[in-house]
Amino acid sequence: MNDPLPSPTVPFADPAADHQAFTDELLAAAGRVIRSGRYILGPEVEAFERELAEACGVGHAVGMSSGTDALLAMLAGAGVGPGDEVVTSPFSFFATAGAILRAGARPVFADVDAATLNLDPAAALAKVGPRTRAVLVVHIFGRCLPTAALEAECRARGIALLEDAAQAIGAVGPDGRLVGTRTTAAALSFFPTKNLGGLGDGGAVLTEDAAFAATMRRLRVHGADRKNHHPDVGGNFRLDALQAALLRVKLPRLPAWTAARRRAAARYHTGLRGLGLGLPPEDPGCVWNQFVVRVPEGRDRTLAGLARAGVASEIYYPTPLHLQPALRALGHGPGELPVAERACAEVLALPLHPSLDDRSIDRVIAALRDVVGGR
Repeated sequence: MNDPLPSPTVPFADPAADHQAFTDELLAAAGRVIRSGRYILGPEVEAFERELAEACGVGHAVGMSSGTDALLAMLAGAGVGPGDEVVTSPFSFFATAGAILRAGARPVFADVDAATLNLDPAAALAKVGPRTRAVLVVHIFGRCLPTAALEAECRARGIALLEDAAQAIGAVGPDGRLVGTRTTAAALSFFPTKNLGGLGDGGAVLTEDAAFAATMRRLRVHGADRKNHHPDVGGNFRLDALQAALLRVKLPRLPAWTAARRRAAARYHTGLRGLGLGLPPEDPGCVWNQFVVRVPEGRDRTLAGLARAGVASEIYYPTPLHLQPALRALGHGPGELPVAERACAEVLALPLHPSLDDRSIDRVIAALRDVVGGR
């Protein structure tokens, strides 16, 4: 009988540790909301939206109940519906494809770039057809995908270019473009382990277009522009006041946390060279929601070895979207998108969060060296 694995002593994420230095501020913000009697939308959400838009360098931010609902509202606002197609990445969390299907449209998957794991722009453009209503790019693991070629083509064809930026708040592309500034809109997630995480679910849509922002505000309240008057069919996608207040406490700390993530990524890059692992490309604009290496052989043995060494790790993502059981009706099979499929067989995400200190990073590196060197 095998001995049980020990609890990790280097956690994959540690939101409680991230909050420790300012717990009193979070409690004060929660108390302010409790005393206000305003729990859904209201002035707390409005203030957070203004502060978020300024922090992200965009004209408008609209709070949503989750990153998934932000995607769904953004797709609806772009006119995506039954009979339409949306070109997107197969290497992402399920919500990327799920939101497209919930909008009534069909996801059309294009393969990813082997180095960055972001959608390959040339492959995406090759999948654009007469039914394409939007292209939905995913800035995977906090790395901003360059969108210049897609911007020009989408503009010429009159289709929306949308961004799944759930993992990429504050990311900057190689051309200096900030997320959400040159496309129709970008969706953010405030899931607790995101770079700006709430203490529950939350999300937002960023856009430069005032009319699109107004549409988002209608859609999040069942399509209403005033009480009991519904020009659109929307949903209950509202950000609650408590999450907004807590996020307002955390938002000013985001630049320092991004810097900490970048320092951790740099230390990983230095410490893991020469091991035969595939390292993610260095990128000064990446915000490193995850640090994901490629393990060409023995990925599962490596994960188990790290666990025995007290280091938590995760597989993001074990199955590409086009091969998920829920999408079987789309008719895809193995071998269609080989770059994404190979990535899913090799990727391994290492601990990365603002409270991760150098000693813990070095422990992860040492554990990987022991495990990989002993294969």
